[in-house]
Amino acid sequence: MADNLDVMLKTAKQRGREKAATEPRAKAARYDRETGRILVDLENGCTFAFPGRLAEGLEHASDADLASVELLGAGYGPHWETLDVDLSIPGLLAGLFATKTYMDRMRASHAGRATSPLKAEVARRNGQKGGRPRKSIG
Repeated sequence: MADNLDVMLKTAKQRGREKAATEPRAKAARYDRETGRILVDLENGCTFAFPGRLAEGLEHASDADLASVELLGAGYGPHWETLDVDLSIPGLLAGLFATKTYMDRMRASHAGRATSPLKAEVARRNGQKGGRPRKSIG
């Protein structure tokens, strides 16, 4: 049992070293109230920013909440203790601000608000016909 645990710990430490060497890590994070963006300085000298309220769990955060950003562990990602929100640097750099389910819901809500000349024309024609047909029962 103890040997198995030692092997698991050794393997986990090796994986951690590999990730630390290959994945981007943050050295600082801060909130810019003027732009509403979270700015993240990476260990490699690059800086990136993302709209704070775009991330899952931060949609309704106050400026004070967003300003309380900290970094997880060895720079793995930004963390908001009061909001119980953790994000990952690799995910943010890939444009993933949330779980797949949340992102799908966000895309769908934006798609429903989309307008185009064709959509407006179809709506006008439907209106001239009396609007949407009633759903039949049964």
